[in-house]
Amino acid sequence: MKIDENYLELILHNNTLNKAQAEILSLPFPLEDNYKSLILQKELNTRDTNLLVLLKGDLALKAQKQIIKNYETLSNFRKSKKDEPKKEKTIDEKNIINSGGLSIYCDGACSGNPGEAGSGLAVYSNDDKPILYYGAYVENGTNNIAELNALYKALLLCDSNPKYKNTIFSDSKYSIDCICTWAYGWKAKNWTKKGGEIKNLELIKKAHLLYEKIKDNLIIKHVKGHAGIEGNELADRMAVYTIKAKNKQYEIYNYNSIDSVLNLKSY
Repeated sequence: MKIDENYLELILHNNTLNKAQAEILSLPFPLEDNYKSLILQKELNTRDTNLLVLLKGDLALKAQKQIIKNYETLSNFRKSKKDEPKKEKTIDEKNIINSGGLSIYCDGACSGNPGEAGSGLAVYSNDDKPILYYGAYVENGTNNIAELNALYKALLLCDSNPKYKNTIFSDSKYSIDCICTWAYGWKAKNWTKKGGEIKNLELIKKAHLLYEKIKDNLIIKHVKGHAGIEGNELADRMAVYTIKAKNKQYEIYNYNSIDSVLNLKSY
């Protein structure tokens, strides 16, 4: 949702925000005089929308941290109670009708390397607006893991659209080479390589297996990152957004304009 004046009234206490609320909104603390203008129309995910209301009040720092901790505990508990799906949700299961091939931009991000990692995708079909996915949060990951996770998700989406020629764009030469080139040599040597271990092997194995299944109906292209390519920039914002949202399962990001997404944080 977008922050408007009505929502501001729900989260403000004595016309101000506390430190935890400021951090969620990426505001400096103490607040600047123009803080309201900085956050009006800002997009919020469900987690942040709920937390900002729960954190309302003149609360001690310890209490603010405890509220966030309790919320995360409850959220994780609810997720654990849900039946795990047997397969990734497909494009059609999300009520998106395709009349042709998909063009999918995928990207990964890491805050530090190693550090918190996330993946993002921008999926173009016959719709006017691309569908944006964010997820695959890894608490202690690497940029390579994030890129591989993003590419694997893109392969899953292509597998759900088998009647058409699909295209995947990634700015990670490493992840493309792992799945499409190097895996053949490693597989021939019983998944070993000369000179050391194959990092991220299990992820590479399952991604390569899926690639082998659908490669005749698939094109994978390398694109330059942070070069103003819309799909790549959108996937990047979703990858970075995942690090903030911390969701392991992929979710669709709701937005009104592409510019609002491009204005999100990037590294």
